[in-house]
Amino acid sequence: MLIITGGAGFIGSALIWRLNREGRNDIVVVDKFDKEGQWKNLRGLRLAEIIHIEDFIGSIDQFLREAELLVHLGACSDTTEQDFSYLLRENFETSKVLARACLDRGVKFVYASSAATYGKGEFGFDDRDEALLYRLRPLNPYAYSKHLFDLWALDNGLLKDIVGIKYFNVFGPNEYHKGHMRSMAVKAYEQIKEAGKVKLFRSYHPDYEDGRQKRDFIYVKDAVDMTIYLMESNLAAGLYNVGTGKASTWLELVTPIFDALNRGVSIEFIDMPRSIRNQYQYETKAEMGKLFSLGYKGRLWQLDLAVKDYVLNYLEKGRFLGDELIDINL
Repeated sequence: MLIITGGAGFIGSALIWRLNREGRNDIVVVDKFDKEGQWKNLRGLRLAEIIHIEDFIGSIDQFLREAELLVHLGACSDTTEQDFSYLLRENFETSKVLARACLDRGVKFVYASSAATYGKGEFGFDDRDEALLYRLRPLNPYAYSKHLFDLWALDNGLLKDIVGIKYFNVFGPNEYHKGHMRSMAVKAYEQIKEAGKVKLFRSYHPDYEDGRQKRDFIYVKDAVDMTIYLMESNLAAGLYNVGTGKASTWLELVTPIFDALNRGVSIEFIDMPRSIRNQYQYETKAEMGKLFSLGYKGRLWQLDLAVKDYVLNYLEKGRFLGDELIDINL
């Protein structure tokens, strides 16, 4: 049995979709189910059981007796959340409970860290040097709560036994429930449909023109393929970046949306709020050598093609990833 916490969320439900396509249905979904519309991510998926996180922790011995693997994706992922006591409970203490329980019972433990732990990136985005963790300075409470668990695992000698995944800028279908934390891809799509233009922040860095700030954007279909590889590899241990290894501009992200909708490109640059100017990341790019050296050879979507796939096959049709499984299941 495979257990996925946060299984009703964005990456969690996409992971189940991919596993279903590979014929695997023995999946227990654990979640808080506290986001409006989140349940829709699960409608077309094949599952063994669905359980609330509190009930799961209360009966964890029972579930882990039948499990071979626990993928812990459940967390508060809101980068604007300021209640650190809440983040500490959700993202740190719960992760410790689950990790200890899995290790005590010989169940493989894979968890979601975050690329946000790298902070401004002044020390790079390299997952190969675990000692680098002590130098990182996350920029918000969410990132710090994730960083704390990475440090706890390192300090307790657990990174040799578990797998942590640092997801970069993931976008794609099934993120609809995430509110203001949805990717710029879906936000730009909505802006174009409503107003015919996209609003992007001006740059306040002399080395980056407006709209040419960069991110490592990765399509959710690629992100879950990498995740499954790490889940299944007997050699995987420690922290791994999940990104493309390429930094693309915001303009490169939004332009294919205009193309897919047969509209002319129209960008309005707006002032960045002063509250985030000093902690804004101007470029992120995952170092991917560690995952590739493990043997991963998956073919990555080109950014423009991924964006167009998202727009034309999901956003325009109001579809979820699970909707694609109907024909397979029949």
